[in-house]
Amino acid sequence: MQEPAAFVKWLLFACIIGLVCGGVGAAFHFAIEAVTELRLAQPWVVWLLPGAGALIVLLYRWCGMEKDRGTNFVLVAVRENEPLRLRTAPLVFIATVLTHLVGGSSGREGAALQLGGSISSKIGRWMHLDDKDSRVITMCGMSAAFAALFGTPLTAAIFSMEVVSVGVMYYAAIVPCVVASLIGTGVAGWFGITPTAYKLLDVPGLGVVSALQVIALGILFALLSIFFCRLMHATPKLYQKYLPRPVVRAAVGGAIVIALTYLVWLWAPGTYDYSGAGSHIIARAIAGEARPEAFLLKMLFTTVTLGAGFKGGEIVPVFFVGSTFGCVAAPLLGLGSSFGAGLGMVSVFCGVTNCPMTSLLLAFELFGGEGLPFFAVACAVSYMLSGYYGLYSEQKIVYSKSKPEYINKKAE
Repeated sequence: MQEPAAFVKWLLFACIIGLVCGGVGAAFHFAIEAVTELRLAQPWVVWLLPGAGALIVLLYRWCGMEKDRGTNFVLVAVRENEPLRLRTAPLVFIATVLTHLVGGSSGREGAALQLGGSISSKIGRWMHLDDKDSRVITMCGMSAAFAALFGTPLTAAIFSMEVVSVGVMYYAAIVPCVVASLIGTGVAGWFGITPTAYKLLDVPGLGVVSALQVIALGILFALLSIFFCRLMHATPKLYQKYLPRPVVRAAVGGAIVIALTYLVWLWAPGTYDYSGAGSHIIARAIAGEARPEAFLLKMLFTTVTLGAGFKGGEIVPVFFVGSTFGCVAAPLLGLGSSFGAGLGMVSVFCGVTNCPMTSLLLAFELFGGEGLPFFAVACAVSYMLSGYYGLYSEQKIVYSKSKPEYINKKAE
């Protein structure tokens, strides 16, 4: 029997990947926290945005990575065993930290997927793994780095298995991904990084009326997911059309973010809520407080930042958009603002990533399982009605969302 030998092999590999990528993920977390504190203490650093954007583009050019496509490359590496260069890891580490330092609007988890994927892919080549095992070990690294950074090991493990090809789960990777995720979380905990968790308020009892209210919210979350995805894909095309030179594009994008930052500051003095990841705004929304325009402004800041060539992730901005929108929209339908924020955070994530199982586990790990049937309903509605849109253009939609039909098309 091959299973016992494979089990021992992947247990060993997962431990190695979990320790290495978990450590890198922890270092990444501390670097992001340090530059965020520095930016908040010295708001003037936002004036460095144009120069930082140009420097990021030049760094990628000097390292022969000018055509880097971020998380999309990791998805292709898993599906088609395309090699990931090890230089991706230090580049995305430095570029994302620099983006957060100067106030660009981006997240961290997408960068973590690239960190873990590139490191584990290189380790797999050093171990002379074959074509199929190389794909598994790449997913293993993605899981470990994501889990170390966010503290949600189950979500991280299943996300790596689900996001590449919608409708197909890579179950062969379940042991290494789960083990690596748990070890990555453990390494982060050893360094004092606490898992992300929130306390929901106003969770209603399960009934016909509350279920219908959640379905209505799920429809709104699906529409928001489509809008966010289309905006994320349209903005880079606009930049490329009018600013074909990447260095100029990044510098101009940085200048636009500066202008937007100070326009918001004139509207609400001292407000820098849309720079960086915005985790504190997510926590505030879960507590039941959000400005009505916050979700729109975050989408604008994020698309302008990432579309110009700055680096980082899209996932935390998605959480920001979903939670602030849900906080505002839920009371209009008779639901609590805190509960709506939690639903929005998870359901918009589901709509843009096309990962319903991951989203359900995310709800469990973030909120302790409270109101889980409602999250299942909202995620199901958001998944189905968000169509074939997605954040990642290299994601394959293998099976139709509305019927058991093989379609095998890329996300729009």
